[in-house]
Amino acid sequence: MANSEQKNSIKGFFSTLFWPLTATLDFLQKYFKGILLLMVLLIIIGAAQRSNVQRPNLMSIKLTGTILDSKKMLDQIKEAQARNIKGVLFIIDSPGGAVAPSIEISRAIKRLRAKKPVVVYAAGTLASGSYYSAIWANEIIANPGAIVGSIGVIFESANIKKLLDTIGIEPQIVKEGKFKEVGTPLRPWKEYEKAEIKKVLDDTYAMFKEDVAKARKLDLNASETWAEAHIFTARQAKAVGLIDRVGTIDVAKKEVERLSGVKKPLWKREDKFEKLMERLTDETSSKLATLLLGPKLF
Repeated sequence: MANSEQKNSIKGFFSTLFWPLTATLDFLQKYFKGILLLMVLLIIIGAAQRSNVQRPNLMSIKLTGTILDSKKMLDQIKEAQARNIKGVLFIIDSPGGAVAPSIEISRAIKRLRAKKPVVVYAAGTLASGSYYSAIWANEIIANPGAIVGSIGVIFESANIKKLLDTIGIEPQIVKEGKFKEVGTPLRPWKEYEKAEIKKVLDDTYAMFKEDVAKARKLDLNASETWAEAHIFTARQAKAVGLIDRVGTIDVAKKEVERLSGVKKPLWKREDKFEKLMERLTDETSSKLATLLLGPKLF
């Protein structure tokens, strides 16, 4: 009897001693699902609050490789129009590309500049179509080692007639219209066909020079000093008025921050997966570019 009372006393002592722990475990076991749901909700709410507090106010957009299509750039420029974005930095390293998409990007940057500051940074090559894209920025800053310019237009196509003769292939063509075969790679071009191509290039080149002169406030009558497909170092480009400053990427970022007037700069982060896909796409498009026909701002 005494032993039984003693055991109960000891049991009661330990029960009292560990009651806070056992009570907590019982509570957690009973309400585990509810607590888990509450924690998930708190995490979601907290993330949303942090997102609202730390929304980016500056954005960088990269243009690399040959310009063959403008859709991706136009989508990014549209994203940069968001109210929370106060300034945009375009980082460009491109030899140029097709006429139409280069102009699309140029006009989109012009519209964006009407709403917020835009700075272009020439990271490597800012030439031809890519320079056309950049002309309406508030400021163009070039890396000291960048190549700038090549304001000109070219139309090129291979003449594969000898190859076809060697392998025994003879083209058969039915056409209507004197100029329907302009640019054909199947034979040498006739003089009137070259003249037809030059007519298109002349007008495109004139438009290119006019837009550059207007955007950069240059003398169109002196275009032989800054156009004519001249290529320049960054310092030379500054001397002829094609860029505003020679500097590094940090200089370009600081200028965006200054022009935008934000007190606490917070740059929008790049998506790593999108960045990888962009690199693969750029490499593929650059290799395919030489196979395309049509006026190019290369």
